[in-house]
Amino acid sequence: MGRPPGDRRELMRKLVWIGVWLVFLSSPIEDLVAGRHTPRGTAAGWLGLVAFVGVYLSLLFRNMGRPYPRRLVAGLIAAMAALASVLCLTLGAAWLGLFCYVSVACGAALPVRAAYWGVPATGVLMLLVGLRTDMEEARNLILLVLLIGFAMIGVGQLIRTTIELRQARATVAQLAANEERLRLARDLHDLLGHSLSLITLKSELAGRMLPDHPDKAGRQVADIEQVSRQALIDVREAVTGYRRPRLSAELAGARVALTAAGVDAVLPEGPDLAGVPEEKESALAWALREAVTNVVRHSGARRCVVEVVRRQTLDGPRLELSVTDDGSGGSGNGPGNGLAGLGERLQKAGGTLEAGRVRHGFRLVARVPAAEAADVGSPA
Repeated sequence: MGRPPGDRRELMRKLVWIGVWLVFLSSPIEDLVAGRHTPRGTAAGWLGLVAFVGVYLSLLFRNMGRPYPRRLVAGLIAAMAALASVLCLTLGAAWLGLFCYVSVACGAALPVRAAYWGVPATGVLMLLVGLRTDMEEARNLILLVLLIGFAMIGVGQLIRTTIELRQARATVAQLAANEERLRLARDLHDLLGHSLSLITLKSELAGRMLPDHPDKAGRQVADIEQVSRQALIDVREAVTGYRRPRLSAELAGARVALTAAGVDAVLPEGPDLAGVPEEKESALAWALREAVTNVVRHSGARRCVVEVVRRQTLDGPRLELSVTDDGSGGSGNGPGNGLAGLGERLQKAGGTLEAGRVRHGFRLVARVPAAEAADVGSPA
């Protein structure tokens, strides 16, 4: 609340949210249009109503550009309350509905502790004004004024909690990435520390033996070659394991990404990956990451369904990943570089990729063997 919209969809939501509350202006407008007041009174009423609505909207958009300081927010709410009281006392009980906007402003713009006092104070002020205008109408509105103000306080708390939760998730993800970097650093230190120390020692020995004992120096050089080759293999395995994504982790990340983008996500819980080689699982994980990225960035979808199933084919068991959304599927100017690279990755893993538009959206299907080639028996 009070923050600028990030895109057109957020702007429309904000305008609809604000427009719903403007229904309480029907009574003041009807009172001015009915001609019950003098021309000067009617003109003054229109000016007061425009000023009241302008202050109200400025409070709702108070953080666009330079945010309002707290003193200014409190002053504007006090001005709204004073203006509502003056309009009600001079033009009649039809203007009591303006106190609903004062209550909303208190719940939306004030800090929580101040709002807990501001909303009841607005109700008390309306009852006092009702003593001079129409007490029965004020009693009918008092419950609405209180409920609508405290509801805005609850909405504000919910929004703040959601923002804090997203920040906590981002912090947890950052800490996990840092921990993974530390793990890789430890692994590389453990792998290379001993090997490099041994290579250094044998190099010194070979240098000392070279003038008088060339045969022994040659054996040391051969040992150096063997140790360096083994160190290279260990480093490649460590880096490959570090870069290889896991399907379960990608499913959890996809849920967070889709939810944050406002997409209704339907994902499997704990897919059966028993016996699936890491290389095949990694290929499906890359496919899921690319598909979710396209859904979030390009599709404009509202719903996304992810399925992971095993299928028995003539070529052996296959693990199939399907990602279906109800969006546009992007610009439609042919496959992008991401899908092309993903197809090459799946092809190296012995899998296939299918992607295209369906009746109500876009669908990506990636398939990989569910077992190594040696483990797949010939069909009977």
